[in-house]
Amino acid sequence: MNQFRNHPLLELRRPEVREELAAALAALDAELPLRAPVMIGGRKAEAGEEVASTDPCRPDRAVARLRWAREEEAGRALELALEAEWPQRPLEERAATLEHAADLAAERRRRLAALIVRESGKPWEDADAEVCEAIDFLRFYAQTARHLDDELLQVPGERNELRLRSRGPAAVISPWNFPLSIPCGMVGAALVMGSPVLFKPAEQSPACGSALVALLLEAGVEPAALAFLPGDGELGRWLVAEPRVATIAFTGSVAVGLEIQRRAHAADGQLQIKHIVAELGGKNCVLVDSDVDLDEAVPAIVRSAYGYAGQKCSAAARALVHEAIADRLVDRLAGAVELLRVGPAEDFATEVPALIDSEAVAKYRRYAELCRGAELAKATAPAEGQYVEPLLVDADSLPADSPVVREEIFGPLLTVERARDLDQAAERVRELPQALTAGIFCRQPDRIERLIERLPAGLVYVDRAITGAMVARQPFGGSRLSGTGARAGGRTYLRHFADEQV
Repeated sequence: MNQFRNHPLLELRRPEVREELAAALAALDAELPLRAPVMIGGRKAEAGEEVASTDPCRPDRAVARLRWAREEEAGRALELALEAEWPQRPLEERAATLEHAADLAAERRRRLAALIVRESGKPWEDADAEVCEAIDFLRFYAQTARHLDDELLQVPGERNELRLRSRGPAAVISPWNFPLSIPCGMVGAALVMGSPVLFKPAEQSPACGSALVALLLEAGVEPAALAFLPGDGELGRWLVAEPRVATIAFTGSVAVGLEIQRRAHAADGQLQIKHIVAELGGKNCVLVDSDVDLDEAVPAIVRSAYGYAGQKCSAAARALVHEAIADRLVDRLAGAVELLRVGPAEDFATEVPALIDSEAVAKYRRYAELCRGAELAKATAPAEGQYVEPLLVDADSLPADSPVVREEIFGPLLTVERARDLDQAAERVRELPQALTAGIFCRQPDRIERLIERLPAGLVYVDRAITGAMVARQPFGGSRLSGTGARAGGRTYLRHFADEQV
């Protein structure tokens, strides 16, 4: 098996790279609003209510116009998927198709990054990293699929062979905060294992989903095996409950993930137990010991908490700090927060962009109001648009059961709380029902190992930011209420999309 390599990031410090990206954005803007039509069998389909996606940093700008798919269109797409020849195509052909799609994405990386900047309000560095992650998913899953058959025990007189077979149609329901890479990973995994896909993108980012489908169809995916079904929550509920859908791949909130678990029960006409591949939210914590180098810890914590305005499921939400260093850390964090640059995603200097929509702004402000009197620092934000003030909050001044320290906020708000030591901090983390990512800043190897054993998070980072997992290097997934344990970007992920036969 050839060694996998992550696709290289662009060097945004180079003026010529910034000029190329700005030109790609200008070219995209000249085409707005884009169309993101329902696609069934490779053809545009008539659909229902007309809607638009907008630029989070300038909500009056429409990025795409489209019509939502209804149950009628989804039903037609499912019938085609059930008749598709894709599951019978050789695995090598399916894997090569994903690799071709990766090559196409690499050729168009600047336009794809520009689309993410516009439709999801993601700053350039994060947008480029997302395109690279999408490319990585396609190439890694293509490579991994070729080597999945386990060696079984062989004895004289027997020949034992493990085969992986398509489970049948998969419903992919993706989020808006990683509108290209996360659906690319889920759709790509299902396709390479032979499962036709019914893909419902997030309501806020249909154009990114449409671009992904166009790439895959151009690369050679059978049209009957990939339907693009932009729609609302009702469509998602139909896909989850439909008995002929064999697998549900979902990334989103804990609340919706639990609803999917309830709805995906046995129904009349169901021939198999549905696989649910879910990556849900987190209340991610970083633990800071008394011996850390603040010059390293502070930038990593700030990047983890405030990058993309905290709109990552892996973002840091709580810092639990050894009391001996707490005052110094708070001073440094406060200074860094006050200097955060809040502004349009297209500005290369922006660190904190707008929130995705007005509903997210209202939610953030409700949490911010609960912090009144406990603020340690805030950054200045533009008055117009969907911008909010990033906050640093003293958790010790809040009630112990405050929603601010218990619930996922999905915004640029970090709480700081003092602990007697990191063992006490770890016990507080263990009280949370979510367990997605965590971070440890510490210089004592024995202590680090002990903490890793005690923390329930799916990913534990040491002395670095807790966002930015890389395909094949940090397979991504949570435990407890943060997911079903599937590890996106890991060697075991594809097995969730296949049945085994010996």
